[in-house]
Amino acid sequence: MSRGGRGAVAPHARGGDMEQSSPLPSQDWFQETFTQYDYGGQISAARAREFGRLSGVTYLDHGGATLYPHSQIHHFYRDLAENIYGNPHSGNIASRLTHDTIDHVRCRILQHFNTNPEEYTIIFTSGCTAALKLVAESFQWTCAESGESRSRFCHLTDNHTSVVGMRGLSVPAGALTLPVNLDKIHRDKNTLHKKISMAKEENCRIHHLFCYPAQSNFSGTKYPLSWISDIKLKKLYPFSRIPGTWNVLVDAASFVSTSPLNLSLYQPDFISISFYKIFGFPTGLGALLVKNESGHMLGKKYFGGGTAASYLSSEDFFVPRQSVSERFEDGTVSFLDIIAVNHGFDALERITGGMQNIMQHTFSLARYTYVLLSGMHHSNRSPVARIYGDNEFEAPDIQGPVINFNILDENGDIVGYAKVDKLANLHAIYLRTGCFCNTGGCQQHIGITNEDVKNNLKAGHVCGDTLDMIDGRPTGSIRISFGYMSTFDDAQTFLKFIIDCFVKQPVCFDKDILSKLTSYGTMKQKGDSWTENFTDEDIVSVREVPSEIAVACSQGVEMSPYQRLSDNPSEWNKNPATSKLISNGSNLVTLTNIYLYPIKSCAAVEVKKWPIGKHGLMYDRAWMIANHNGICLSQKQEPRLCLIHPYIDLEQGIMTISAEGMDTIMVPLEEVGKQYSLQVCETKVCGDRVKGLNCGEEVAGWISTFLGRQSCLFRQSSDFQRVMKKHKQDAVQGQSLTQSPSLSLVNEAQYLLVNRASILHLKEQILQRGGSCDLNSAEALTTEELIHRFRPNLVISTVRPYEEDDWAEMIIDGVSYLFQIVGLCSRCQMICINQGNGKRSKEPLQTLSSCRDRKMTFGAYLFHQLPATSVRSAFLTVGSQVIVKNKEPPAGQ
Repeated sequence: MSRGGRGAVAPHARGGDMEQSSPLPSQDWFQETFTQYDYGGQISAARAREFGRLSGVTYLDHGGATLYPHSQIHHFYRDLAENIYGNPHSGNIASRLTHDTIDHVRCRILQHFNTNPEEYTIIFTSGCTAALKLVAESFQWTCAESGESRSRFCHLTDNHTSVVGMRGLSVPAGALTLPVNLDKIHRDKNTLHKKISMAKEENCRIHHLFCYPAQSNFSGTKYPLSWISDIKLKKLYPFSRIPGTWNVLVDAASFVSTSPLNLSLYQPDFISISFYKIFGFPTGLGALLVKNESGHMLGKKYFGGGTAASYLSSEDFFVPRQSVSERFEDGTVSFLDIIAVNHGFDALERITGGMQNIMQHTFSLARYTYVLLSGMHHSNRSPVARIYGDNEFEAPDIQGPVINFNILDENGDIVGYAKVDKLANLHAIYLRTGCFCNTGGCQQHIGITNEDVKNNLKAGHVCGDTLDMIDGRPTGSIRISFGYMSTFDDAQTFLKFIIDCFVKQPVCFDKDILSKLTSYGTMKQKGDSWTENFTDEDIVSVREVPSEIAVACSQGVEMSPYQRLSDNPSEWNKNPATSKLISNGSNLVTLTNIYLYPIKSCAAVEVKKWPIGKHGLMYDRAWMIANHNGICLSQKQEPRLCLIHPYIDLEQGIMTISAEGMDTIMVPLEEVGKQYSLQVCETKVCGDRVKGLNCGEEVAGWISTFLGRQSCLFRQSSDFQRVMKKHKQDAVQGQSLTQSPSLSLVNEAQYLLVNRASILHLKEQILQRGGSCDLNSAEALTTEELIHRFRPNLVISTVRPYEEDDWAEMIIDGVSYLFQIVGLCSRCQMICINQGNGKRSKEPLQTLSSCRDRKMTFGAYLFHQLPATSVRSAFLTVGSQVIVKNKEPPAGQ
């Protein structure tokens, strides 16, 4: 079910701590209206004390992983520092301490879910997925030739991948798989059929398993816990029509992160959870809660350390331990992580007072955000968002603090989730995009058919990638989720981000926005706080709006396009796609600049003439800086990398590295000497595994001192071959490749080209939008500074901007072989780092996202193929003329 707004009118926000032009309510109004927000006025202090690392960050991916508080880690560390915890399978004093602490944590978990050891047993696992897998491989499936005599594994289609994947174990065990949509589950009113069915089942020994999420990880919908008893009693269709007994497995990982689960009222046979969803730490620890009377439904073949009462190695003799947990916890449990859970409970209760408070707090934020987002409109009254859900966020009993949506432009077209994600990162807003490991939920809400999924795979889309639109249709969506430490500022920052980046101004809201906002929590009367001094006929916008437009919108009058405000700049004519070769001897296309970047993500070296090697420009991205774990660093994580200046001396065969306040250091260009004989290592660059050589402790110490973090310098090994990704090779038009292009430590291709005309056009757009204020100073908005932000290898100059988008091939004067275009460069927040001082801004990415028909590409990727017979080096030279060939027009045009 998806929702978009209707209407276009909103009340004007006045006063409070918001900017005067903001259409959003103030925090004072919010807290007066949503009285169940906050924990007795403690959230601000707790946020500052426990989550100081969130300063300047809006974290909205609690559905993926919530965050641990400082005090939890502090108390856990102190616990480990003061106590000796031994292996719980030993019998010494240290081991007994571990054993007793684990038992205490088991009891505390059961107490948290309002049950006890007489009712449920806890089996610790590596996570929720492992718990689900344990059930799938251990459940007593009934296998028979007759379909009527076989077990069913039934699951709701809106389920996590880890649930659907259970069929990989249930089917070989003989069970039939039965996926069920929500609309197919209902009360079975055929009493006669039920009586006949019950009579047949007196001697029936077939066992079935139904699995559903207590809360959808896609939409946040809470499915009825009453289903548990209704299914076991066969009150619901289709379960009532299938002979046999039904067991129920509840995936509670998403639900228990912000909601109380009362196992004294609702008693499924099995419950799977992950603790990092609740506490943020520890990761890699989950549990399967097993109802004791259902423990016999789990059989076991493998036995590991600690699970045997007795066994023989020379004979097939094995007797398992009696308790369910001891039988299924193979080997030594992750006992230090289990101890950390104890400190997680302490911190949660100390900060919030319990799960009921967390549910009310997070739902208040989710409802507020949902109502404003669903009621938000562009100036033409078209909705800003399409929200995917099954309810209107009426109450926390039916909806969790999760909002799933896609952004719509003023024409009603979906804005790809990858673009939204990039801009969100630019604003330090962390959310999640894609299908969230829930293909069924994604299909149900977005309208993706089975055939669509298969066709999307053929088009190159796989789970977790950024291919967000195929044939104009979305492959996924955007999800925000609130956690127990989320605040009003988080919701407000997110809404302001949507308004600033995606709304065709002026922003408008539904007429009934007030009644929706105040229908949950304390009802507000006219004259109170946010609602005073205005009526439902008022119009609000981020900018001042002419009164005649406000009146027309409030009265539902369609405005003439000549009367509406418009900030669209004039469009440049693009070069038409032809197959003709264009010779630009009249200075239309010229190579104006050459840059190489010897150390990946560090400063550029500008040259007038430079040799071409097998990977592109010689020594371009031949080195990289890695952290203490061997992970490649980029300016995204460490902006000060741009302040490290390498310089290549070809005659001396050395690279010198300098930075302000540091002595210069030298590194040999070739793999000789002690610098390169210390360590061979492997790491990843843009998903590719690469082999490199450690350049030694001296340069590592230099870099570590400058960056203030342990780092080292790696050089790509000369005997390691890295080739361009297949999808890039497939993008080459009109020519089959004789060999795969060889790459250095670049991300995508051998060369990156940008056009000065395109830079100038973008600069003009930034100035028109007033974005130069975000570039730290007026002096920063220069053509050269913008060029440096895009970090090209080759800069060309044409008459019109974005001509390079239509090119297929290039010939550069002085080089005897072709350069081929393999696609456009999709831009991220790295272009928002000033290469002169390392400071971040929101431009030019924010303007780029709005001025190119929603495309966030800028610049073209190139590669060359050195002829096999080439024996001499080729050089690129500034001032060279360029001959280009345009792409062939699509067939039929």
